[in-house]
Amino acid sequence: MSTERTEVTIVRVTASHEGQRLDNFLFRELKGLPRTRVYRLIRRGEVRVNKKRCKPDLKLSSGDELRIPPVEVSIGAKIPRVSDALAKRLSDSVLYETEFLLVLNKPAGISVHGGSGVRLGLIDALRQIKLEWSDLELAHRLDRDTSGCLLLAKKSCNLKYLQNEFKLKRVQKRYLAFVHGSWPRGLVKVDAPLLKNEISSGERVVKVSPNGKEAETHFKILQTYSAATLMQASPITGRTHQIRVHCQHAGHSIIGDQKYGPKGCSEALKSIKTLCLHASNIEFSDSASNKLIKIEAPVDKFWQISAEKIGKK
Repeated sequence: MSTERTEVTIVRVTASHEGQRLDNFLFRELKGLPRTRVYRLIRRGEVRVNKKRCKPDLKLSSGDELRIPPVEVSIGAKIPRVSDALAKRLSDSVLYETEFLLVLNKPAGISVHGGSGVRLGLIDALRQIKLEWSDLELAHRLDRDTSGCLLLAKKSCNLKYLQNEFKLKRVQKRYLAFVHGSWPRGLVKVDAPLLKNEISSGERVVKVSPNGKEAETHFKILQTYSAATLMQASPITGRTHQIRVHCQHAGHSIIGDQKYGPKGCSEALKSIKTLCLHASNIEFSDSASNKLIKIEAPVDKFWQISAEKIGKK
């Protein structure tokens, strides 16, 4: 596919995009540009907000002025059309929906964003399914291989509300995780700062480092097996790959974790290629009714298959 070089673009943020993360906004503006390239533009200071350097997670405000530098983009790059099968699968995965938000039981293996080898991200697929979903925005994220509760906002005002609830740690999330080995009964909290790096391939890697950001996860043993433990993990902070790296740091990586898992394990556990991490529960306050909403996401068939393999060990 041929490419063309764009000119410097000045974009003013409208009220409909208030509260949106800078990186998410750029993914829409720069269709056809790999995500790694978008992050590189931000990191190098080529993207400016109100003439200042900024970070990818900056929350935009109405009236902000963005300077987008010249870039090489694919001519005619379009978001692929969502298939009927995927549209039905995602529609059937809705756990809770109001006029302002929805909670989805995100399937494992689907990235929330397109780009960098991903033809169609979850958010772009959802926006095509229903007219009332056309402006959906992520209130938080889940890794590509993590399944479970994903909270999305339908309106910018509700996105800001949910982001503030996350910031104030009023949103409670719980995960199920199968980990390698026998988790120590006395280990109920991992409090280890996390540093995010990007290697030459553009892949994001996180490690425990004194130079990282504070990160805390609480753990509870749910069931023990001969070669594994079923854990409940409750992240207090929301860092990238937090639960996965904290499990690795504790010496009990999540089963099926191709990035942070151990090099050697039993043949039965080695055969599990699906990440055994599921966002099982989410609790938040509904802005319209002020009621506490509690949502539970059932595990999928891939989790059940993995559980059967682990249970036989």
